[in-house]
Amino acid sequence: MPVSGPARNRVTPLGDIIAAPGRGAWTGNRGRLHEGTGSRDIVRDHRGKTWLICALSFKGRHSPQWQPDHYTHLFFLDEAVGFAAGHRPCAECRRSAFVAYRDAWVAAHGGQRPYAREMDSWLHAERLRDRHGHRALTAMPWADLPDGVFVLADQDPAVVAGDQLTRYDRVSNAYGERRPRPRDGTAAVITPPAAVALLRAGYHVQIDYAAADSHRSGGAA
Repeated sequence: MPVSGPARNRVTPLGDIIAAPGRGAWTGNRGRLHEGTGSRDIVRDHRGKTWLICALSFKGRHSPQWQPDHYTHLFFLDEAVGFAAGHRPCAECRRSAFVAYRDAWVAAHGGQRPYAREMDSWLHAERLRDRHGHRALTAMPWADLPDGVFVLADQDPAVVAGDQLTRYDRVSNAYGERRPRPRDGTAAVITPPAAVALLRAGYHVQIDYAAADSHRSGGAA
């Protein structure tokens, strides 16, 4: 019998996997999270440390969803959401973005160009949840936050874009109201610190047009 309604494969800035409308700009995965064929039954949060953001299409390849022994397709409203959840660009289907990401990693953290598995291990340590299922947030000054960083504002995720904060609504899987970005004090930052550092170092993350300033609505793809 066909399954109706949106599938539970949309990712929120907090890393939750939800059922919501709107596919978004990117796909990706965290390994196989479902069981069975076509059941759309998510039984785990992740499988392994490699959490990717992929292009929706690549060289005409077609990969059916919800297949047994195959990774679970996830979808992101924009790249900023994927970064906040702890994902990174795929080294195959988004090669140029991956190279830019790795170069920004070196600029931010120093050392030699890291292997993908080294970045994955670092990110995984920052996105792990406590025994209650909560993600750790990081206190950072508002003035130091680059565009594309997600913060918790009045209990809702919101993305920083210029001098504005735009709320993410998990029901619609879309951006909602805007408000001025605070100038003083500290923010509760959702985006993992390693990813925040890459944005400071110059990685141009894609932000959905509904939240981004007009000159930032593109991105590294």
